[in-house]
Formats: sequence, structure tokens, C-alpha cells
Amino acid sequence: MSDAAALIGERVEALDTPALVADLDVMEQNLARISGACAAGGVAWRPHCKTHKSPEVAKLLLAAGAIGVTCAKLSEAETMARAGVDHILIANQIAGSAKIARLMDLAARADVMVAVDGMENAEALAEAARLAGLTLSVLIEVDTGTRRAGVQPGEPVLALARRLVGLQGLRLAGVMTWEGHTTQIADPTEKRWAIEDAVGALVSSAELCRRDGIAIDVVSCGGTGTFETSATIPGVTEIQAGGGVFGDARYRTIYRVPVAYGLTVHATVTSRPTPRRVICDAGKKAMSVDAGTPIPLDLGDVASVSFSAEHGKIELGSDSATPRVGDVIRFVVGYADTTVHLHDAIFAARGGRIEHVWPISPAAKLR
Repeated sequence: MSDAAALIGERVEALDTPALVADLDVMEQNLARISGACAAGGVAWRPHCKTHKSPEVAKLLLAAGAIGVTCAKLSEAETMARAGVDHILIANQIAGSAKIARLMDLAARADVMVAVDGMENAEALAEAARLAGLTLSVLIEVDTGTRRAGVQPGEPVLALARRLVGLQGLRLAGVMTWEGHTTQIADPTEKRWAIEDAVGALVSSAELCRRDGIAIDVVSCGGTGTFETSATIPGVTEIQAGGGVFGDARYRTIYRVPVAYGLTVHATVTSRPTPRRVICDAGKKAMSVDAGTPIPLDLGDVASVSFSAEHGKIELGSDSATPRVGDVIRFVVGYADTTVHLHDAIFAARGGRIEHVWPISPAAKLR
């Protein structure tokens, strides 16, 4: 990263391509929108790191009022802890002897919580924690409609909670969900109702446990696609929305969240085989296309966009002599969560000048 760091102070035009660039002004605008919604709702903000995987970005969010971070991967949590970022929620189940051993090592040096949704995994965690002389904090993951991981709301949550409180080595800290099934509902009123229904089931599950004498301190939910509603629901204690600080095509066009576009991939035009075709050096290895199509900027009449492994292809709607071979063009990232890990750094710029280079640790990408 020494060569990349040398670019600090340079114009973004100095970047070799493909390059991942964050607009700091836009990012701070999005950050203020999410943190402000949490503050207005009286809930804490624990933003997700699965998008940026960068301790530098995490520290920026902590400085803006976040209480900690949410991670999808154990490797992300390890990367954060090594950089001094604490108060970590791993919003996933950690299973298998190798990962559980790593989790115990992490828990010995950081304040960490992890999701559980069944006794087999919980007992393995408890045994490892006892052997390590630790007490590991866990959240019960509740399936409120997304149909991924999680126990069903209500009595199943209570039944699991009763068993968890009896396990030496574990501390039941609370409950969590991801109401992801609501994110693509087009009608705003229907979407709000669906979020309220899902998160309401989480809150009711927490209340059921409390009536049974089981302490539930944390009620965690809410991503970028839902935070504007989730943060307003009584009983929620923290929101996990984080990816939206960058802004991308998926959040705007599919989730219909009014975040501004703050993350782009810069690419160089390598061929103009026809007056309507533009070929560039950024393909699927530089930009994810699985969950949102990257949007080319400043090209006027664009008829279509497609990508192969190493090439991007733009078909214009009318003949044009520009852009020319060698020109740099920009794409709004289709989905930041599945794009950032393709790069080794994010170049953070303000007014077109590079202020920071945020490394993306290879160790945080996969395991």
C-alpha cells in the first residue's frame, strides 16, 4: 500500500484503473442521514462492516456516534479488533472447531457478541468458553420473515432463551434479526407495515423473555434498506445499517432509500470499436453485477451496460466521438457489499483530490 499512500494529495485522475473511489462529502452526507435517524429514534447505532471491511472507515463511523460495529464474518471482527475497534457484534453463527477457537481468542481481547439460533452450536460455544475461562455474550437470532437463519419468534425464542441462561460460559445479551424480506417492497406504506410487523415480532419476543424473568438488554435489527422505519419502533435498542454510508445503485433503485451515490469505480476506455460502443478495463472482477447494475456517469444517452470478466461494455443510444480511448469514466457501484472486497483499497477523495487511502485487508474478505 506504500505506492497507493503516496497518492494522497493527488487528483483522482492520477489513479491507475480500475480504482474504487469514495466521495467523502457524499459519504458524510449519507452517514449523517443514518446516524441522525438513529439519534432521532433514541436508538444506538452499530453499523455493519461487511461493506467496507476497513478499520479506518469503522473509526470514522465511531467518531460520528456509533457505539461499535457489526460484522458478518469472524475475519472482519478479527481485523477490526487488531486495529483497536471494539464493541463488536458478529451477526452470524460461528460454527466448527477452527472458527470457534478463533472466536475464543478474539473474545479474550475484545468485547464481542455473536448470534446463536440453536443449542448444538450454543453448547459448543459454551464448552469452548469454559475451557478458555471466558463468558461469551450471545444474541438469539430471530427469523422474522427473511427465512434465512434464526429461530421463530415468540415461544421458540423463549424456549431457547431458557436453555441458554443455564449454560455456563455464555451470557444471553439479547435478540437480533434482519428484516431483509421487506427491503424490496415498492409501496412505502406497505413497506413500513411489513417492517413494523417483522421488527414487532422481535420486540415481542424480547418482552416475552423479560416477562419470564430473563434479562434482554440488546434488541438489534435494521439495515440500510429499513433503518428509517426500524429506528422508530419502540423496543429496538440498536440499528445495524452501515453499507448505505457509501450509497450505491441497489440502495437507491431496488431498496428505494434516498442515499446519495458516494462510491464509484473509475475505469479507462480501452476501445471504441463503433461510434456507439465503449469498452473499458473494469469488468466483473472490478464491479459486482449480482445485486445491482453499475451505472455509468456523464455519458449522456446510454442504451445498455454489460460486463464480462475484465471488460465493461456500454452501448450508447446515439453516435458519439467521446469518450475517447484513454479517457477515464466512472461507474456508480451496483452493490457495495459485493464490490469492495474485489479491491485492495478505497481511495477517499474530496473535491476530486485524494485525502485517504483505506486498505482492504485480505484477511477480512473470506473467513
